[in-house]
Amino acid sequence: MDLLSHLNAIPLFAGLPAEQLREVAQIVVDQTVPKGRTVFLEGDEGTGFYVVVSGRVKIFKLSRDGKEMILHIFGPYEPFGEVPVFAGQRFPANAEALEEARFFFFPRAALLELIHRHPSLALNMLAVLSRRLRQFTALVEDLSLKEVPARLAAYLLVLSDRQGGAEIVELDLAKGQLAALLGTIPETFSRVLSRLGKQGLILAQGSRITILDRHALQEVAIGTVKLS
Repeated sequence: MDLLSHLNAIPLFAGLPAEQLREVAQIVVDQTVPKGRTVFLEGDEGTGFYVVVSGRVKIFKLSRDGKEMILHIFGPYEPFGEVPVFAGQRFPANAEALEEARFFFFPRAALLELIHRHPSLALNMLAVLSRRLRQFTALVEDLSLKEVPARLAAYLLVLSDRQGGAEIVELDLAKGQLAALLGTIPETFSRVLSRLGKQGLILAQGSRITILDRHALQEVAIGTVKLS
Protein backbone atom coordinates (compact mmCIF):
# COMPACT_ATOMS: atom_id res chain seq x y z
CA MET A 1 0.00 0.00 0.00
CA ASP A 2 1.20 3.51 -0.74
CA LEU A 3 1.16 6.33 1.79
CA LEU A 4 -2.22 7.74 0.70
CA SER A 5 -3.86 4.32 0.92
CA HIS A 6 -2.57 3.90 4.46
CA LEU A 7 -3.83 7.34 5.43
CA ASN A 8 -7.27 6.65 3.99
CA ALA A 9 -7.48 3.48 6.10
CA ILE A 10 -6.90 5.47 9.32
CA PRO A 11 -10.25 6.47 10.92
CA LEU A 12 -8.86 9.92 11.73
CA PHE A 13 -8.54 10.66 8.01
CA ALA A 14 -11.07 8.32 6.39
CA GLY A 15 -13.28 10.02 3.83
CA LEU A 16 -11.16 13.14 3.41
CA PRO A 17 -10.85 14.51 -0.13
CA ALA A 18 -7.77 13.35 -2.00
CA GLU A 19 -6.29 16.86 -1.96
CA GLN A 20 -6.49 17.03 1.85
CA LEU A 21 -5.02 13.54 2.18
CA ARG A 22 -2.06 14.65 0.10
CA GLU A 23 -1.55 17.60 2.44
CA VAL A 24 -1.65 15.25 5.44
CA ALA A 25 0.88 12.99 3.72
CA GLN A 26 3.32 15.89 3.47
CA ILE A 27 3.63 16.17 7.27
CA VAL A 28 3.92 12.42 8.05
CA VAL A 29 7.14 11.11 9.57
CA ASP A 30 7.35 7.38 8.76
CA GLN A 31 9.09 5.42 11.54
CA THR A 32 10.04 1.79 12.09
CA VAL A 33 10.58 0.81 15.74
CA PRO A 34 12.12 -2.49 16.94
CA LYS A 35 10.44 -4.72 19.50
CA GLY A 36 10.83 -3.44 23.04
CA ARG A 37 11.78 0.10 22.01
CA THR A 38 10.27 2.93 24.04
CA VAL A 39 8.25 5.30 21.86
CA PHE A 40 7.80 7.92 24.57
CA LEU A 41 7.90 8.14 28.35
CA GLU A 42 5.38 9.55 30.78
CA GLY A 43 6.19 13.22 31.17
CA ASP A 44 7.75 13.65 27.72
CA GLU A 45 6.55 16.71 25.82
CA GLY A 46 3.61 15.94 23.50
CA THR A 47 5.23 17.20 20.31
CA GLY A 48 2.98 15.07 18.11
CA PHE A 49 0.93 11.91 18.00
CA TYR A 50 1.30 8.50 16.39
CA VAL A 51 -0.72 6.05 14.35
CA VAL A 52 0.19 2.36 14.22
CA VAL A 53 0.63 1.13 10.63
CA SER A 54 1.81 -2.38 11.51
CA GLY A 55 2.68 -4.18 14.72
CA ARG A 56 1.36 -3.25 18.16
CA VAL A 57 2.17 -0.81 20.94
CA LYS A 58 1.31 -0.94 24.63
CA ILE A 59 0.41 2.12 26.66
CA PHE A 60 1.22 1.68 30.34
CA LYS A 61 1.99 3.36 33.63
CA LEU A 62 4.40 2.32 36.36
CA SER A 63 3.60 2.49 40.05
CA ARG A 64 6.13 3.75 42.57
CA ASP A 65 7.19 0.17 43.28
CA GLY A 66 7.69 -0.53 39.57
CA LYS A 67 4.46 -2.48 38.96
CA GLU A 68 3.26 -2.13 35.38
CA MET A 69 -0.36 -1.28 34.63
CA ILE A 70 -1.25 -1.70 30.96
CA LEU A 71 -3.90 0.79 29.87
CA HIS A 72 -4.26 -0.12 26.21
CA ILE A 73 -2.86 -2.23 23.41
CA PHE A 74 -3.13 -0.54 20.01
CA GLY A 75 -2.79 -2.19 16.60
CA PRO A 76 -2.91 -1.18 12.93
CA TYR A 77 -4.53 2.17 12.10
CA GLU A 78 -5.17 3.09 15.73
CA PRO A 79 -3.84 6.44 17.00
CA PHE A 80 -2.08 6.92 20.31
CA GLY A 81 -0.66 9.88 22.18
CA GLU A 82 -3.15 12.21 20.52
CA VAL A 83 -4.73 13.92 23.55
CA PRO A 84 -1.57 15.82 24.69
CA VAL A 85 -1.21 17.16 21.15
CA PHE A 86 -4.49 19.04 21.34
CA ALA A 87 -4.21 19.93 25.03
CA GLY A 88 -0.62 21.15 24.72
CA GLN A 89 0.44 18.86 27.56
CA ARG A 90 2.96 16.10 28.25
CA PHE A 91 2.33 12.41 27.64
CA PRO A 92 0.45 10.95 30.65
CA ALA A 93 1.77 7.40 30.20
CA ASN A 94 4.53 5.35 28.56
CA ALA A 95 4.45 3.71 25.13
CA GLU A 96 6.51 0.70 24.03
CA ALA A 97 6.53 -1.41 20.86
CA LEU A 98 5.37 -4.97 21.62
CA GLU A 99 6.89 -6.17 18.36
CA GLU A 100 8.64 -4.55 15.44
CA ALA A 101 6.23 -1.83 14.42
CA ARG A 102 5.75 0.88 11.85
CA PHE A 103 4.29 4.19 12.98
CA PHE A 104 3.23 7.41 11.31
CA PHE A 105 4.20 10.41 13.45
CA PHE A 106 2.24 13.64 13.03
CA PRO A 107 4.06 16.74 14.40
CA ARG A 108 1.78 18.92 16.51
CA ALA A 109 2.56 22.28 14.93
CA ALA A 110 2.12 21.05 11.36
CA LEU A 111 -1.10 19.20 12.22
CA LEU A 112 -2.69 22.18 13.96
CA GLU A 113 -1.86 24.35 10.96
CA LEU A 114 -3.62 21.84 8.71
CA ILE A 115 -6.69 21.79 10.98
CA HIS A 116 -6.80 25.58 10.87
CA ARG A 117 -7.01 25.39 7.06
CA HIS A 118 -9.33 22.36 6.98
CA PRO A 119 -11.73 22.24 9.96
CA SER A 120 -13.24 18.96 8.67
CA LEU A 121 -10.09 17.26 9.95
CA ALA A 122 -11.09 18.25 13.47
CA LEU A 123 -14.53 16.62 13.10
CA ASN A 124 -12.96 13.25 12.28
CA MET A 125 -10.60 13.57 15.22
CA LEU A 126 -13.40 14.51 17.61
CA ALA A 127 -15.28 11.36 16.62
CA VAL A 128 -12.23 9.17 17.25
CA LEU A 129 -11.46 10.88 20.56
CA SER A 130 -15.07 10.39 21.66
CA ARG A 131 -14.80 6.66 20.99
CA ARG A 132 -11.52 6.59 22.92
CA LEU A 133 -13.20 8.30 25.88
CA ARG A 134 -15.92 5.65 25.90
CA GLN A 135 -13.23 2.94 25.88
CA PHE A 136 -11.50 4.49 28.88
CA THR A 137 -14.82 4.80 30.69
CA ALA A 138 -15.51 1.10 30.08
CA LEU A 139 -11.98 0.24 31.26
CA VAL A 140 -12.44 2.14 34.51
CA GLU A 141 -15.81 0.48 35.05
CA ASP A 142 -14.38 -2.99 34.42
CA LEU A 143 -11.41 -2.49 36.74
CA SER A 144 -13.40 -0.92 39.54
CA LEU A 145 -16.71 -2.79 39.44
CA LYS A 146 -16.07 -6.18 37.85
CA GLU A 147 -14.21 -9.12 39.31
CA VAL A 148 -11.36 -10.80 37.45
CA PRO A 149 -13.49 -13.65 35.98
CA ALA A 150 -15.87 -11.09 34.42
CA ARG A 151 -12.97 -9.09 33.00
CA LEU A 152 -11.36 -12.18 31.49
CA ALA A 153 -14.64 -13.50 30.08
CA ALA A 154 -15.35 -10.12 28.48
CA TYR A 155 -11.85 -10.00 26.99
CA LEU A 156 -12.24 -13.45 25.41
CA LEU A 157 -15.55 -12.42 23.89
CA VAL A 158 -13.98 -9.25 22.47
CA LEU A 159 -11.21 -11.34 20.88
CA SER A 160 -13.85 -13.61 19.38
CA ASP A 161 -15.83 -10.66 18.00
CA ARG A 162 -12.68 -9.23 16.41
CA GLN A 163 -12.28 -12.51 14.55
CA GLY A 164 -15.83 -12.59 13.22
CA GLY A 165 -17.35 -14.54 16.10
CA ALA A 166 -14.78 -17.34 15.95
CA GLU A 167 -15.11 -20.05 18.60
CA ILE A 168 -11.33 -20.59 18.63
CA VAL A 169 -9.24 -17.53 19.46
CA GLU A 170 -5.55 -16.91 19.99
CA LEU A 171 -4.49 -14.85 22.99
CA ASP A 172 -2.79 -11.82 21.47
CA LEU A 173 -0.53 -11.13 24.45
CA ALA A 174 1.65 -13.10 26.83
CA LYS A 175 -0.27 -14.16 29.94
CA GLY A 176 1.73 -11.79 32.14
CA GLN A 177 0.82 -8.86 29.90
CA LEU A 178 -2.81 -9.95 29.76
CA ALA A 179 -2.89 -10.12 33.55
CA ALA A 180 -1.58 -6.54 33.73
CA LEU A 181 -4.12 -5.39 31.14
CA LEU A 182 -6.95 -6.94 33.18
CA GLY A 183 -5.70 -5.41 36.42
CA THR A 184 -4.56 -8.59 38.12
CA ILE A 185 -1.44 -10.75 38.63
CA PRO A 186 -0.33 -13.73 36.49
CA GLU A 187 -1.13 -16.29 39.24
CA THR A 188 -4.71 -15.04 39.56
CA PHE A 189 -5.10 -14.88 35.79
CA SER A 190 -4.02 -18.53 35.45
CA ARG A 191 -6.36 -19.66 38.25
CA VAL A 192 -9.35 -17.91 36.70
CA LEU A 193 -8.53 -19.31 33.26
CA SER A 194 -8.43 -22.78 34.83
CA ARG A 195 -11.77 -22.23 36.58
CA LEU A 196 -13.41 -21.21 33.32
CA GLY A 197 -12.11 -24.44 31.83
CA LYS A 198 -13.26 -26.65 34.73
CA GLN A 199 -16.78 -25.28 34.42
CA GLY A 200 -16.88 -26.15 30.74
CA LEU A 201 -16.98 -22.62 29.40
CA ILE A 202 -13.67 -22.76 27.55
CA LEU A 203 -10.88 -25.13 26.59
CA ALA A 204 -7.43 -23.60 27.07
CA GLN A 205 -4.54 -25.10 25.10
CA GLY A 206 -1.57 -22.79 25.53
CA SER A 207 -2.42 -19.51 23.83
CA ARG A 208 -5.34 -21.08 21.96
CA ILE A 209 -8.73 -20.73 23.65
CA THR A 210 -11.83 -22.58 22.43
CA ILE A 211 -15.12 -21.07 23.56
CA LEU A 212 -17.34 -24.02 24.46
CA ASP A 213 -20.32 -22.17 25.96
CA ARG A 214 -20.64 -18.62 24.63
CA HIS A 215 -23.89 -17.88 26.45
CA ALA A 216 -22.47 -18.90 29.83
CA LEU A 217 -19.31 -16.90 29.14
CA GLN A 218 -21.47 -13.86 28.39
CA GLU A 219 -23.28 -14.35 31.70
CA VAL A 220 -19.95 -14.36 33.53
CA ALA A 221 -18.80 -11.27 31.59
CA ILE A 222 -21.81 -9.18 32.63
CA GLY A 223 -21.66 -10.47 36.20
CA THR A 224 -25.00 -12.29 36.37
CA VAL A 225 -23.24 -15.61 36.99
CA LYS A 226 -20.36 -16.09 39.43
CA LEU A 227 -17.75 -18.81 39.04
CA SER A 228 -17.90 -21.50 41.70
